[in-house]
Amino acid sequence: MQNKKQIINLASRFLILLILCVVMSFLRPDAFLTANNLRQVLLEQAPFTILISFGMSLCIISHGIDISLSSTMVLSAYLSANAFLNGKYFLGALIAIAVGGGFGALNGILISKIKVPAFIATYSVDFIALGLAYVICDGKYIYGFPDSFRALVTGELIPGLPNIALVTIVVFVILYVLTRFTNYGRGFYSIGHNATATKLSGIKADGIVCSVYIIGGLLAALTGVLYLARLNSADPSIRGTLTMDSLAASLIGGIPFSGGTGTLANTIAGAFIIVVIRNGMNILNVPTTWNQVVVGVVIVFSLFYEAFMDKMFVRLAAKNKTKEQAA
Repeated sequence: MQNKKQIINLASRFLILLILCVVMSFLRPDAFLTANNLRQVLLEQAPFTILISFGMSLCIISHGIDISLSSTMVLSAYLSANAFLNGKYFLGALIAIAVGGGFGALNGILISKIKVPAFIATYSVDFIALGLAYVICDGKYIYGFPDSFRALVTGELIPGLPNIALVTIVVFVILYVLTRFTNYGRGFYSIGHNATATKLSGIKADGIVCSVYIIGGLLAALTGVLYLARLNSADPSIRGTLTMDSLAASLIGGIPFSGGTGTLANTIAGAFIIVVIRNGMNILNVPTTWNQVVVGVVIVFSLFYEAFMDKMFVRLAAKNKTKEQAA
């Protein structure tokens, strides 16, 4: 029954995405349906939202949340920027990994060991990371990265597929295998469903929770490095609305705050929906101030839909149980 619900859940999200694309194709076929626009939206813009949303989704699945992802991304990008600028790619990667993993570990320790609520812990770390980024930045931007570094995003290792999309696919496959085919990954769902029962079963829940936030921090760092390559500059403004977008992608994709269920495929669907909405509103010349309003409405609709589906499957399960008892 649970698998059937997940399939319907995921299929409904891609159906919404298809409907959005059809509507945009009808309203502005000359702009939305162009090969350049579709490539830009689906293969160049969406991957950034998807990558950082993976981290948010894993936290929510394990019954948590990480508000600090975008600020960790900014700090990782800025601290590693000089190394990349000077062609020291290995050093730059080490710095980004250390910053992303370090702030992820800080979140994990606060939540799993000190028992600070996830929202409070990550909200505090968000202030620390973003504040440090502004202090270190001091109003100075770093720009002019080597073409070989920018090729991380703009290049095509596989013809027709931007490297940023290829990186996203590779990350998805790794995380999919981790969450679906390993006991460690299944622990995310077990903790999200019932943390107490998970601990009683002998699973080291605190360690798994801590590692979830480390993975989120590493994904944020990766996103930050790729943003450097795309924008050819480093400054705190690259943070944008990524934290809220990553949260929205998870919720719109059908991953409930209650945790314990949902897949990263749901995250991809949610991220695509957000990116298509923003692109569509831009094409239709709708003021950007309405972007958040529309995304918020979609989130509310998604939550109502999720509640409706939960009630429907509860009734269906009760009906099937009654039939079995009668038989």
